[in-house]
Amino acid sequence: MFEPPLALASLSGEADADWARAGADYAGAAVLGGIALDSESRAAAREMVRDRDRNEFLPADPFAFIDAQLAALEDVPIRPGFNVRSATPEPAVEAARVCRDRGAVLEINAHCRQDELCAVGCGETLLCDADRLAEYVARAAETGAVVGVKVRAEVQGVDLPALAAALEGAGASFVHVDAMDTESVIAEVAAATDLYVIANNGVRGDETVREYAAHGADAVSVGRPSDDPAVLERVSEAVERRLDPNRTA
Repeated sequence: MFEPPLALASLSGEADADWARAGADYAGAAVLGGIALDSESRAAAREMVRDRDRNEFLPADPFAFIDAQLAALEDVPIRPGFNVRSATPEPAVEAARVCRDRGAVLEINAHCRQDELCAVGCGETLLCDADRLAEYVARAAETGAVVGVKVRAEVQGVDLPALAAALEGAGASFVHVDAMDTESVIAEVAAATDLYVIANNGVRGDETVREYAAHGADAVSVGRPSDDPAVLERVSEAVERRLDPNRTA
């Protein structure tokens, strides 16, 4: 999906085109966002800005914002994507069309666990509702966009390998797994599907990249320190050693 197999993971209110451009010397992909698309998720994002002092992308027109941000990366040698939140499928479908037309991937957010987002049916709530999440994937994939989902391990009642297989059946091309403290879940997801598996959580250098590679990850992603060139350089070097398809050891 991208080369090198290192992605910059979305950071709400911070991961924009400038951020992606700054990391392009190290990464093969950058997932912008997350961005709330519909009235319910946007209201939840505004609550989080007000009550939690969070940064959130809240442009007047989220679809125009996605298009403009992706357009700003047309001359950057990195594969872009957008992480999106929505309480209903149709806004994600519209975002998928924008991503398709810009050669970007769409990442459906089934990961965020803030109460405000969960209360309106976004984020982790989707993770716990496999049928609804699969509908989002199927409808978005019908546009011709490359579609994936960001998920989280260690959520009670969620069989992540089984869910990943269902998402693959719905048309997903990749799954972006926040492994939390259960790195072995990467191996379980990789064994259960033919999805492109991006491993996330704690990726800082050779030790974590080596572990995720051993579990069968196709790529890794860097979240919070994705604006730190020293971390990105260290991870990039580890990815070249551990995830290069032509590696000999």
